[in-house]
Amino acid sequence: MIIERVSGQRFADFLRGKIFIPQGMNHRAYGYSRNAAWHRTDQSVTSATLGDGGIYTSIDDLVHWIAWLDSGRFAQALVPATKTDRPGMQYGFGWFIGEHRGRRMVSHFGETIGFRNAIVRFPDQRLAVVVLTNRNEGVPEGTALRIADMFLPP
Repeated sequence: MIIERVSGQRFADFLRGKIFIPQGMNHRAYGYSRNAAWHRTDQSVTSATLGDGGIYTSIDDLVHWIAWLDSGRFAQALVPATKTDRPGMQYGFGWFIGEHRGRRMVSHFGETIGFRNAIVRFPDQRLAVVVLTNRNEGVPEGTALRIADMFLPP
């Protein structure tokens, strides 16, 4: 609502014009859930607010977005602003900020119907690990950290 009020645009139009199109982000992912069998699941208009479960993307689009983040344009988002209930972690604008194996780490994790995902970034090492699942199972945060451990120097 803040973005709509300040920009004078619908939230979706603002994101499309200011982020997705300029960064070449144009893919759409679909989620799947398993009960007795796998079936496509998607957000209903009442199950998530825009921006919280209302953005779908792909690994191809995230490559563009991470490069944009690495450009320094959003350095303010990586400033710790709020304490969290996670030991050693604070929260900035959309990112958990802390350390892993003595290195500065910023991360975000989330799940919604049909999706579980994790982004773990080590800005000083210019390392990002993204684990996207389009299913309602798994623990992508742990997977992302195990993959990062393979690439971080001892």
